[in-house]
Amino acid sequence: MIKSELVLKLAELNPHLYQRDVEILVNAILDEITDALKRGDRVELRGFGTFSIKERDPRQGRNPRTGEKVSVTGKVVPYFKSGKEMRERLNPKAGAAKRA
Repeated sequence: MIKSELVLKLAELNPHLYQRDVEILVNAILDEITDALKRGDRVELRGFGTFSIKERDPRQGRNPRTGEKVSVTGKVVPYFKSGKEMRERLNPKAGAAKRA
């Protein structure tokens, strides 16, 4: 699912809201998550998961075409860890799946 599909789905589920308002809300949520990560904060959405950042150290890489060594700078990358409730919904227990 891409962001535009998410906006459409949320607009369908909330017919009292205009699609442009739903898009503003989705953008505001994603922007706030991004801003929090930029500040070095951790974002936890209970039942969904946790967004955090991980720092990667500088290293020596390799150009796959030439085999030449290349210096790769350190960087900060986003990291997502799914929450317990999400994992359980994606991987239902065998007994619960048969009952449903």
